[in-house]
Amino acid sequence: MKRIVLSLFLITGLFLQAQSIDYNTKKGYAAHGYDVVSYFKGSAVEGLKEISTEYDGVQYKFTNKEHLEKFRSNPSKYIPQYGGYCAYAVAVSGKKVGINPETYEIRDGKLYLFYNKGKTNTLELWLNKSPNTLKSKADTNWEKIKN
Repeated sequence: MKRIVLSLFLITGLFLQAQSIDYNTKKGYAAHGYDVVSYFKGSAVEGLKEISTEYDGVQYKFTNKEHLEKFRSNPSKYIPQYGGYCAYAVAVSGKKVGINPETYEIRDGKLYLFYNKGKTNTLELWLNKSPNTLKSKADTNWEKIKN
């Protein structure tokens, strides 16, 4: 009986530590290891391994302790939308596509990341169409694919 209770306890613990959504964690970190607070200050800057934290089962790196503390005080303000996948791809095709961490937009106080390689810059496509309409489509699609 003790083994059954212990097994259930361990299994429950694993579920409680699991991520609530699927995050894009290329290179082992959200936003490819870029400091998510730095985006809100107007630049994409890679964080330092020595200044990092975990939130919702995902690792985040920061450029300084001030950014780390800002994130810790309100993580939901800084985490990338759509798990850090390309916002345009989530909107248009309902697919999880990788990003270029230096291609981003802050819209309505939220961080959106985009694919940008070769001749395809999805931030430009996003901005040339109706970003608010695309955001609404992405929100709907994300609810279907986030897990």
